[in-house]
Amino acid sequence: MTSEQIYTQLTEIFRELFDDESIVLTPETTAADIAEWDSFNHINLIVASEARFGVKFTTAEVESMQNVGQFVDAIAAKSGNRSE
Repeated sequence: MTSEQIYTQLTEIFRELFDDESIVLTPETTAADIAEWDSFNHINLIVASEARFGVKFTTAEVESMQNVGQFVDAIAAKSGNRSE
């Protein structure tokens, strides 16, 4: 799975969770960029992403992610694919 494919699927998750079709993810996107992205929705994002991509993250991994780009890289690494 390429980074582009991961971004496409993550965008679907974000748009559904936040009920906002205008969300466009970039590697630099952070919680500060999306009004409803609080700690509760952060957990929902992780759980939905784990289910969609068939991966599991440790608490330390989740806490170390600072932006969507790092999240995409982590998904790629966990799913056995190098992000491109």
